[in-house]
Amino acid sequence: MSRLLLTLLLCFAGALAHAHKPSDSYLVVKAGSDRIEGQWDIALRDLEYAIGLDTDGNGEITWGELSARHSDVASYALARLQIAAGAAACTLRVTDHLVDEHSDGAYAVIRFSGEICQPSGRLTIRYGLFFDLDPTHRGLTRIEAAGVTQTAVFAPERPEQSFDLVAPSLLSQIVAYVREGVWHIWIGFDHVLFLISLLLPAVWMRAAKQWQPVPRFAPAFWEVFRVVTAFTVAHSITLSLAAQELVSLPSRLVESVIAASVVLAALNNLFPVINERRWAMAFGFGLIHGFGFASVLTELGLPSGSLLSALFGFNLGVELGQLAIVAVFLPAAYALRNTWFYARVVFAGGSIAVAILAAAWLLERALDIKLLS
Repeated sequence: MSRLLLTLLLCFAGALAHAHKPSDSYLVVKAGSDRIEGQWDIALRDLEYAIGLDTDGNGEITWGELSARHSDVASYALARLQIAAGAAACTLRVTDHLVDEHSDGAYAVIRFSGEICQPSGRLTIRYGLFFDLDPTHRGLTRIEAAGVTQTAVFAPERPEQSFDLVAPSLLSQIVAYVREGVWHIWIGFDHVLFLISLLLPAVWMRAAKQWQPVPRFAPAFWEVFRVVTAFTVAHSITLSLAAQELVSLPSRLVESVIAASVVLAALNNLFPVINERRWAMAFGFGLIHGFGFASVLTELGLPSGSLLSALFGFNLGVELGQLAIVAVFLPAAYALRNTWFYARVVFAGGSIAVAILAAAWLLERALDIKLLS
């Protein structure tokens, strides 16, 4: 059990260098009867790493530096994107170059078009951008055809996907958004660390101002149940409100408060202030975490004709991914609750490491500076 828990911690530690937002690009493909139009937003920081844009080496990429490399950017990107209608590949050409701002910085925007040589009710996309350089890169993709919006996430293990251009069934839409919800919670390291920080004391109880192992599994289970339920209810509320654009908060504020919530949850383990009502902390900060979940759902795009099913599927996926993490963590933590390893390495060492890392995230997000690689 100790080896299992240590492995989980090391996996998170290796991934945490990417902070909350790993490398993403945003691809939109609009398919008509004989033509496709597209837009591809690619982070300048990723293009700098791949082909080099900062010619004067001052750490900033200007419009002049980018525009001088437009042809190189287009060639590099389109060589890693293939779109086919039926069995016939579409020849893509760039129609415009722009720049846009996302929550994590500036992006080069490539607009392109292509002819559908063989009319078909099926579109196949093969995506290979940055996979050879960064295995955590993801291509968040939205396909619009016949008034229907479909979404997909391309990854090294899923570089090619096909889409029916007719209206997908309700079940298939829900399943697609469930998949994206599961994936998002697994790469949303700050969300996961906030939850785990609240769960670390679940296998202990506070007595005589000291932590002591719980005598039975039931108290630990019900503590986890209260915390996870409160977190789920809270972020489900704000995820729904934000995704429907009923409530909107500045991205930097949301991401900063999320980082602060991780710091406070970790420090509360070391210097307990909130003990009996950790579920209340989970609910209060869970409201802010919901806005963070909504950001990726907004980037994926919500189908106007099936908004509720998309919201339901994505939120269900988040919960399933969350429960999978809890199902692995809780039994291991309970089995090790009496050991030196859990007390010193997992609980104390883990809480300190999480607090330091989240503090760095907080400084990065609040001050718009770069501290982590």
